Amino acid sequence: MENPVNNYWELRLNDLKESLEDNNFEVFIAESAAAAKDIVLGRIIPALSPGSVSWGGSMSMVAAGLYDALKDSRELEVIDTYDKTISKEGMVERRRQALLADLFITGTNAVTEEGWLVNLDMIGNRVAAITFGPKNVVVVVGRNKIVPGLEEAFDRIKDYVAPVNTMRLDKKTPCRKTGICHDCSSPDRICNVWGITEKSFPQGRIKVVLVNEDLGF
Repeated sequence: MENPVNNYWELRLNDLKESLEDNNFEVFIAESAAAAKDIVLGRIIPALSPGSVSWGGSMSMVAAGLYDALKDSRELEVIDTYDKTISKEGMVERRRQALLADLFITGTNAVTEEGWLVNLDMIGNRVAAITFGPKNVVVVVGRNKIVPGLEEAFDRIKDYVAPVNTMRLDKKTPCRKTGICHDCSSPDRICNVWGITEKSFPQGRIKVVLVNEDLGF
């Protein structure tokens, strides 16, 4: 067989697409981060015609080029929660405003083979937006986020995603030094709010773009 690795991932992603669709998510498969960007900008956004857009913390969204493509949009009201020029209080208010955006774009910390999205937040704005508020949500998911089940999702997030993100954000937590979770009480702890999304309600509100590349943490 030629390209067995590609064949393997095509099978895995198609199986996951079916599981997610059974759970009422609308699902797209992209062969690359660039293709994911094209799907969001060329298919999803035109079909929805949103008036406003915002996003949650997501290295996958940034890596796909969606932040750069949308942050200066003239067609959409942009609620930019990545803007480094505003105060801490102003950023919290923008995150509150983002919960009423027509379209919210983010990633996920893990997705199970049965089609559940699993996330862990510091303040909960991303989990909140996925759950309720924005009219539509787009979740960009690299193939590296796929796990067999809920227990593996928890392990992936606590023992990999969280330590790597504390390093990226230069947080003063034990896991930043050791690379493993200590269930700490640090003021900088980023592991505070869990969100498990078993199904999209209403049907199709959450759109998942599965990317046939490793993307984000």
